[in-house]
Amino acid sequence: MNLPNLLTILRILFIPVLVNCLVYGYYAYGLLIFLLAGLTDSLDGIIARTANQRTPLGTYLDPMADKLLLNACFVTLSVLHLIPGWIAITVVSRDLILIVGTLILHLTQISFNITPTWLGKSTTVIQLFYIIMVLFWVIFQKDMSILAPFLFLTAAVTILSGLHYILRGIRLVNAHT
Repeated sequence: MNLPNLLTILRILFIPVLVNCLVYGYYAYGLLIFLLAGLTDSLDGIIARTANQRTPLGTYLDPMADKLLLNACFVTLSVLHLIPGWIAITVVSRDLILIVGTLILHLTQISFNITPTWLGKSTTVIQLFYIIMVLFWVIFQKDMSILAPFLFLTAAVTILSGLHYILRGIRLVNAHT
């Protein structure tokens, strides 16, 4: 097990701690843990590339850790009524569709590239930014309605990237039939 994969596993282990902080109202600690998880995400990628420590496990584990972290945050914040439930449903649904699509491609033995597209990466960044802003607003008791444009941007980009990945998967399947 190399250092990038250990950092990714650490990010996954941060998730239950983060959820507990949010559930029990320790939003500042939750934000800190969320930022630390983001730091491990950056570090694992930098180390994997610069030290030539990319592994097949890391190729799957890193995006899975991102999805688990973001989904846990969206669901928890939704259950706490800090964000609308529909945005959590949108984010979780997109990721479930991606996971099921990847599984179908794998089971049908269609070779595919698991690297995210620029739209997928942008979606992750926008979702991360939205979660950070929500936690910041909650900590400082700001008016959440000011975040509405960011909420709709997050939803739009999430939906667009989901559709993009679906079309990409359909093209792969059609090319192999």
